[in-house]
Amino acid sequence: MDTLNSKEQQEFQKVVEKKQMQDFMNLYSSLVQRCFTDCVNDFTSSKLTSKEQTCIQKCSEKFLKHSERVGQRFQEQNAAMAQNLGNR
Repeated sequence: MDTLNSKEQQEFQKVVEKKQMQDFMNLYSSLVQRCFTDCVNDFTSSKLTSKEQTCIQKCSEKFLKHSERVGQRFQEQNAAMAQNLGNR
């Protein structure tokens, strides 16, 4: 990044922000689809049952914890790879 001028850095930042937003929207979409499919099965009412609400709550918490854990592992592996490259 140090070799980029100010304009190039701004453009790069925009690309990164766009990618982050796309990743977030993909995560959110996956969460909604997965939890809806797993938890909602009574379409006779416009409201969720208490069982469905509890299921969705647990599903979303589990999904987000899993995603956070995967992200942490990814960062750990990247740091280890960077360290190994630096030691060469």
